[in-house]
Amino acid sequence: MLSIEEALQTLLSAAQPVTNPEWLPLALAQGRILATPLISRVSVPPLDNSAMDGYAVRCAEWAEDRLYPISQRIPAGHIGAELAPASVARIFTGAPVPLGADAIVMQEDCVAAGEQIRIVRRPRLGEHIRRAGEDFTEGQTLLSAGTRLGPAQLGLAAAAGAAILQVTRPLKVAVFFTGDELKAPGEALGPGQIYNSNRATLTALLHQIGCHVIDLGDVPDTLTATVSALEQAAACADIIVTSGGVSVGEEDHVKTALTQLGRLDMWKVAMKPGKPLAFGRIGATDFLGLPGNPVSAFVVFCLFARPFLQARMGMTPKALTAFTLTSGFAKPTPGNRREFMRARIENGQVILYPNQSSGALSSLAWAEGLVDIPADTPIKHGDLVQYIPFASLLS
Repeated sequence: MLSIEEALQTLLSAAQPVTNPEWLPLALAQGRILATPLISRVSVPPLDNSAMDGYAVRCAEWAEDRLYPISQRIPAGHIGAELAPASVARIFTGAPVPLGADAIVMQEDCVAAGEQIRIVRRPRLGEHIRRAGEDFTEGQTLLSAGTRLGPAQLGLAAAAGAAILQVTRPLKVAVFFTGDELKAPGEALGPGQIYNSNRATLTALLHQIGCHVIDLGDVPDTLTATVSALEQAAACADIIVTSGGVSVGEEDHVKTALTQLGRLDMWKVAMKPGKPLAFGRIGATDFLGLPGNPVSAFVVFCLFARPFLQARMGMTPKALTAFTLTSGFAKPTPGNRREFMRARIENGQVILYPNQSSGALSSLAWAEGLVDIPADTPIKHGDLVQYIPFASLLS
C-alpha cells in the first residue's frame, strides 16, 4: 500500500493549474484565486498620521503645569499648518501630523481650559504616531499569485488602490453518483434503498473551496450509462469527482468505463478510513474516485482531493495544522494503517465519537476534527496525540 505522503505527492505532481485568467472588480472577487501578484500603488499610511484622537505636540516644550493654546484643528483628510511654537494642534485619528510635531497626546491625558489645555503626562517622542509606509509601501508585493481572496485580502487590495484583480477562472468539477440503491432526499424509499448523502457532502466540500460544481445526478448501474456520464463530464469539466463505483464488484462500472475512455490507476493507501483511491484521466480531464462510504469519502476528500484541487486552481496547497493534545480515550489495540478518528476537544482533552464506522455520518456532524494515529501505535488515556481541526481540513 502507498503511504499518504506518496499518494499525495503523486497527485500533486500531476496537477496542472487552470489557464485563462480573468479580471474582476473587488466586489466580485470573494473566494477567487489571485492569478498575478498584488503590487501596491501607494504607501500606507501615505503620511505620518495620528493613531489617536488627541493633540499634536512638541515633546521638548512639555512642562507639568503649562497651559498650551490650541493653534489649529486637523481632522482626517486635511493637512495642517506647521505647528506654532509653544502650542498644540487638536488632531483626530488618521489625520496627518503637522510639521514640527513629534508626538500625539491622547485627549484622556489632557485637561481642557477653554481654548487651552494642560498635559498631565510627559509625552514620549513618536508616541501614537503611525509612520508613513509603516503598513506597506508603494511598489511592495502584498499578495502572491495563488492567494485565495477573502475579506482581509480584498480589504488589503482596496487599501493598495486596486479596483480590479486578475484571478484564475473557477475550476469546473463534474460529479455524478452511481448506485441503483440511491434516492434523493424527499423521495420515497423502496426496499434496500438509501438516501444519497454523498451528493450533499461532496458538493458542499467542492463549493467551500471555490469550485464550480456541475452535478450530473445519479447514474444507473450499467456500463452504458456510466460511459455516457463520463463522456459528458469530460466534455464540460476540468475534473471529475465520484464516490464509489471503482471496486471489483460486478455492478461497479466506473473502473471499466474509465479504462475504455482513458486511463485509471487504482491505489490502496495505508490509511483508515478510506483505503481505496482512484486517479485517472479522460483526455485533458482529470478523474478522482473517492470511496463510497460517507466518512471515507469525506476524509479522502480532505486529505487528497482538497490539495489536488487547490493545486489545479493555482494555489500552493495548504498544509494540515495539527495540535499536540492529551488523549481522553484509550485505544489499546493498534491498527496496521494510519488512522483518522472523529474527535473533538472537551475539558482540554481529545475525546472520540463512540461509533467510528466509515458509514457513520453522525460521527462527522458531532466531531470538530480528526485524531491522527500512526500505524501500530496503541494509545493510553493521557497520551499525547495529534489533533487536526476541521478548520484546517476544510479551508
